[in-house]
Amino acid sequence: MTLLRISTVFADGVNELVQFLGAEVVKPLGSEYYLVKGTTCEAVRASEVGKFVRWNLPVDHAWPCNPGKMEGFVEKAAQTLLQKFGPRKPQGLFIGPINAGSPDPYYKKLASNLRGRALQLFPGLPVEEVEEQHSGKETLFCLVGKEGLYAGMSPPRVCNGFYPGGSMYAKHQSAGTISRAGAKIAEALHYLRLHRALPKRSSRWLELGASPGGMTSELLGRGYLVTAIDVAAMHEKVMQNPRMKFVQSRVEDFNPPPNWSCDAILSDMNGVPFESMEQVIRLSRWLVSKGLIVFTLKMPKIESISEPLAMFGSIVADAKTAGLRLFAQTHLTYNRHEFTLFLEKP
Repeated sequence: MTLLRISTVFADGVNELVQFLGAEVVKPLGSEYYLVKGTTCEAVRASEVGKFVRWNLPVDHAWPCNPGKMEGFVEKAAQTLLQKFGPRKPQGLFIGPINAGSPDPYYKKLASNLRGRALQLFPGLPVEEVEEQHSGKETLFCLVGKEGLYAGMSPPRVCNGFYPGGSMYAKHQSAGTISRAGAKIAEALHYLRLHRALPKRSSRWLELGASPGGMTSELLGRGYLVTAIDVAAMHEKVMQNPRMKFVQSRVEDFNPPPNWSCDAILSDMNGVPFESMEQVIRLSRWLVSKGLIVFTLKMPKIESISEPLAMFGSIVADAKTAGLRLFAQTHLTYNRHEFTLFLEKP
């Protein structure tokens, strides 16, 4: 069986998604997880509907129970994990709650306690911290909640995230985050590490539709240089940063100066998606070879998977025609009716 995490944004289309994968829902878990049979993580990742699945895990061990009412749950669970997964030598062990957004801290604490005990039984795992994982090597991931314990091993790149459940719980790099958009780019950059190295410190970013500066602040906090374009004004906090240059202009009217280039383009523009991609394509002439593009594909309210699939296909086709290669796409925790696309200039 396979555990799929599908955001509540796509709740109305879950049955359609699962049918598209040729699978069948066995049991919903929490508000976003679905235990299904008839597919694999590799098949989900390769499918055109895989972008709707936030995270997935092969369930090698399922223990339906109520941990809160079971005496000695932590010890029993830890011993079982050792017995089932110890011989497979995972690179690391990470455990999270099934309902990560719940205000009740009980299962977050239980997940932490279970991991602590399990690590005592798995001596010498090469990876202790989430950020240290190799995206292509197998990690033991576990989810725990009132529904029980579900565990399996997968490389983070295959299950689509370094964290159990895919959610990024790390604090944002920049202390002066201006808006939730800062959280979005922080998660996007964390996700990017599944597929390629992050741009080096002091890399030059061109940010389209930057106001009020939530994403800009996050980029500056990581030591990047940012040229921000928007008609609306930027927050005073980022205006004071010497590594940021603000051009108050419509993106359509902006043309870089002679001999200028950038290492990455970030577009979180509102408006018609095809027009946003048109500007990204136009400005990619100033992008260096192997340069990165992080593009937010914003859509109307998603009620079925057919329309967003068609729009996604058209946008990617336009980019490909212009010589830009899509190498990853996902629905981030901080995304709403949108996908985050990662492209590069060959």
